[in-house]
Amino acid sequence: LLLSVAARADAMLPVEAFASLPAVSNVQLSPDGQHVAFLVKIDTPDVQGAAVRFMHLDTDEFHTLTYAETRDFVINWIRWANNEQVLISARFPAKRWGTPTTETRLMVASIKDGEMRSALPPSFLRRLDWVPQIQDEIVDILPSDPDHILLEGRFDHKYNTGIVKTSLVKTKVSRFERGRDNATDWVTDRQNRARIVILRDDATYYIRHQDPDGKKWSNLWKFEAFAEDQVWPLGFSLDPDMLYVRAYHEGKQAVFKVRVSDPALEKELVFSDPDYDVDGSLIYSAKTDDVIGIRHSSGGGYTFWDPTYKKLQDGINKALPDSYNRLYSLSDDERRYIVLATSDTNAGTYYIGDRDKKSLLQLARRYPDLPTDQMAEKGPISYEARDGLTIEGYLTMPRGYVDGPVPAIVFPHGGPISFEGSGFDYWTQYFASRGYAVLQMNFRGSAGYGYDFMASGLQGWGLEMQNDVEDGTRWLVEQGIADPDRICVVGASYGGYAALMEAARNPDLYRCAVSFAGVADVAYLVTSHRRYSNYDVVREQIGTDYSELRKRSPLHNAEAINIPVLLAHGTDDRSVRIRHSQRMAKELEKEGKDVTYLEFEDGDHFLSLQEHRIAFFRAMEAFLQEHL
Repeated sequence: LLLSVAARADAMLPVEAFASLPAVSNVQLSPDGQHVAFLVKIDTPDVQGAAVRFMHLDTDEFHTLTYAETRDFVINWIRWANNEQVLISARFPAKRWGTPTTETRLMVASIKDGEMRSALPPSFLRRLDWVPQIQDEIVDILPSDPDHILLEGRFDHKYNTGIVKTSLVKTKVSRFERGRDNATDWVTDRQNRARIVILRDDATYYIRHQDPDGKKWSNLWKFEAFAEDQVWPLGFSLDPDMLYVRAYHEGKQAVFKVRVSDPALEKELVFSDPDYDVDGSLIYSAKTDDVIGIRHSSGGGYTFWDPTYKKLQDGINKALPDSYNRLYSLSDDERRYIVLATSDTNAGTYYIGDRDKKSLLQLARRYPDLPTDQMAEKGPISYEARDGLTIEGYLTMPRGYVDGPVPAIVFPHGGPISFEGSGFDYWTQYFASRGYAVLQMNFRGSAGYGYDFMASGLQGWGLEMQNDVEDGTRWLVEQGIADPDRICVVGASYGGYAALMEAARNPDLYRCAVSFAGVADVAYLVTSHRRYSNYDVVREQIGTDYSELRKRSPLHNAEAINIPVLLAHGTDDRSVRIRHSQRMAKELEKEGKDVTYLEFEDGDHFLSLQEHRIAFFRAMEAFLQEHL
């Protein structure tokens, strides 16, 4: 095992078991299948953060490449560049001309000597008039050229994205594709040529294509943000004329392939789900360099089109029958692979598979203090909203539940254009471990249910999508599941907004409300994006009638809240500024309401610091015990 931490066998697991960061994460197999690289949590009195480690699979020898204290920066992900170097992405909060930003950097670490340096050397950055805020967006790893990678970034101007080719062995960077005004993303083909650029002008997107010879550009598609006719490039097949795209099919997002040389751009359906959108990214074979499937949220998460890989996946599922098994990292010869097995009760177990040895061995558990047999089952439910629309969701009951109403947590998700699916959720498991039933719903406006369902939430904050939360709570009571006198509404980000709005609109339905990093002023959420490049998209999504948006904001409905409220926010939150919770707390105090406000110094939108996560969960535990 990568990590051997004994699981607790207490009748009630401590808060720390749920609120701690993963012990091991981001396990990646090297191209030659000889090493695995992974992140390991560091939790000592002096240091909290993560270390990048690697292990030789044949000798079980461990080495540490680097570590980061989470207060300095957070490691986003790691990825093998080649058999000897690991790419490490890190993020940290900053400000540019007074505007809060999230900055990312990309480091290159050698497993031979531990040497580490920036993928974009200072000598290159000093020559730029504009140093890019985001520096870790890899366009192409270049398997046929292991000494280089392609990075996209705003190397010339804050609205101008191009591609550079950076050396992994020398401090050398060269221009690969000049920057384009309003460019946001680039796509290369399997021959490593820049073929697609995505442009955004206000809220209008343009998909442009470059011929393989690099001599001619043409427009493929044009569409508005959130429009049903959107077509998003996913990647090319080995055939440089064949482009895979995501577009709507019978109201749901599906995968198609298109010949870019076809003037009609006729789309051929490749994969769809009649009930849910197909999201995610393409899966390529290192052996054939062609598309073999797609990673997506619905079902088991991975769908292979190639029968060879279907057979491999079926074999893994047979060996691990009670989990979703994500085959996500293979050696170039595809003889070794990494599987992440998860379920409603399994927080995640990594396995190493060897097809020659016909073995599948456990490597590590993400949360070793959360034993599977002490987790609660999470089951799908549906209820009818007041206008007859079916709302799907999930209900988690405390272990040992037999019958009768119990205290309950109503837990709307963030986003709001996101999706609450099956699988492990540490918040939900924590609530259930304390004896609470937990309802999670995919209110209208959520992703995953097709265009009409998503579009029904556009500019709908505080309206029908809020009704769906209330209707779910009433359904929970009508079903005899929730004790009507002991219900708390809890949420984070948009979910925090929904929780606060429920407290204002339906104070008699709940006994308390909890908001972490919640939106309190919807009008301010829009106006605070004025200095960001996605301002017009935000306006399309949320709206521009600021008078109306204020009416639908918890901040301007504080006088209606007559239940206890717990607010928490990080000072370095770059998604929802801390001003939301600060002003909400002051307004509730001014109105003489029962409010508790926690502010986490250096905290972000994701509770990335373990001490903050534990402190918040402890405060939430005391708050819920007092009021439920």
